[in-house]
Amino acid sequence: MNFKSDNEAPAHPAVLDAVIEANQDFATAYAADRCSQHLNARFSEIFETDCHVLPIATGTAANSIVLAELSPPWGAVMCHRTAHIHCDEGGAPEFYTHGAKLVPLDGDNARLDPATLARAIDSAGVHGVHNCKPSVVSITQATECGTAYRPQQVRAVADVAHARGLPLHMDGARFANAVAWLGCTPAEITWRSGVDVLSFGATKNGALTAEAVVVFGRPEWLEGLERRRKRGGHLLSKMRYVSAQLLALLENDLWLDIARTANERAVELAAGIEASHAARLEWPVEANEVFMRAEPTILQSLKDRGFEFHIWPGYNDLARLVCTFATKPEDVRNLLGALSELG
Repeated sequence: MNFKSDNEAPAHPAVLDAVIEANQDFATAYAADRCSQHLNARFSEIFETDCHVLPIATGTAANSIVLAELSPPWGAVMCHRTAHIHCDEGGAPEFYTHGAKLVPLDGDNARLDPATLARAIDSAGVHGVHNCKPSVVSITQATECGTAYRPQQVRAVADVAHARGLPLHMDGARFANAVAWLGCTPAEITWRSGVDVLSFGATKNGALTAEAVVVFGRPEWLEGLERRRKRGGHLLSKMRYVSAQLLALLENDLWLDIARTANERAVELAAGIEASHAARLEWPVEANEVFMRAEPTILQSLKDRGFEFHIWPGYNDLARLVCTFATKPEDVRNLLGALSELG
């Protein structure tokens, strides 16, 4: 029973059907196909504003290309110290920006603290050219600890960034899960709260391999983003297959239905853990990730019984369990039953 990652879940059948449909006959290459050309209009409907959308294959590429456009090589990207761009992208942001420095900052529950951010930006230029220059702020929604920024929390970070001339990027690898949990509109948690550009995640939410860079109201960034996508090797010749996945997920709010199912399984899992005597929750469960603290012997016993999950780096008693649309209620019940026996 797999709780390791939403990256290991199957693609949703509707996504596979869309890829098959996109495979009929010839189509113009390099994102000039019918599916790719429809993305701006469809995302604009979802986000209730004019959007410029670049389909792309991976989240790492989406984040890195955006940061490369927004930061010069001598710049600094301000982020939380648990941010995926800082901990899990193998130096890709630094590579694509040709050397911009990622500056990790603190904040409770993996959310960037506005006061800490303000102090870090304001103190960064004390030594002039000897310091990296703050260029962009990046937040993760949902966070690496499975928590979600509320709209007012995003706005507080955006206000600090914008007051100092910095744009705000949102890494939305699990954006759908955050929106589903918050019960807000996509607009409320992005551009209406001050987000300038979003890396819209789909691969973790039912796609084969599909992400999108969504730009809110900054057309002057588009040429640079498009050229960086090409130069970085991420302008796929047959982009129609990526774009078809995105359109299928947005149809009839399937992307949110998928996320809600994953979140529901996570809530069920979290409730059982809280009720157990063998483990406890490390952070609030506000998306589809559950972080469980338990004795190493208990975690190993669960693995021995066939439950797959990650032991969080740097710990031997902290497990990350990820739920997806393909996680069955009985999978959750079986894990909780095993945990009860071990406790």
